[in-house]
Amino acid sequence: MYSLLRISCRTAARRALVQAPRRYLSEGVAGGGGDAGGEDEGMGGATRQRLEGLVKKDKVVVFIKGTPAQPMCGFSNAVVQILRMHGVENYGSYNVLEDQEIRQGIKNYSNWPTIPQIYFDGEFVGGCDILLQMHQNGDLVEELKKLGIRSALLDTEKEDKKIE
Repeated sequence: MYSLLRISCRTAARRALVQAPRRYLSEGVAGGGGDAGGEDEGMGGATRQRLEGLVKKDKVVVFIKGTPAQPMCGFSNAVVQILRMHGVENYGSYNVLEDQEIRQGIKNYSNWPTIPQIYFDGEFVGGCDILLQMHQNGDLVEELKKLGIRSALLDTEKEDKKIE
């Protein structure tokens, strides 16, 4: 399964790492992203408030194409699979294909051009590429721990050590 995740995210990871660095809401990216006008292009105050409420509603929030039960693109599927591997089951999920305002609004809100998008405790983490990288280097286990979520991979590692 791990190799499938790596393959499905490889192209997106290369593109996204070149296009944009990792940014956080706490750095003010969502507050205008450096635009002189202050208001995000194409996003009204009501949309901004709605998105702020959505990203803060749950400890883990994902904006994907489709649903966790039926992702509609490979990158969204990879995000769902990574979360599933870590045993993260209770998270907020929003299907951007059902709401065009959310689909474009979340891109403006985070200053991140692609879907899926992942948020931890209201803070923008990144897309599929970033989540995959965090999974590969072990950072995801630590970030989940900060949220009070124990990664299921820790239990798997203990079982593997007992077998050896």
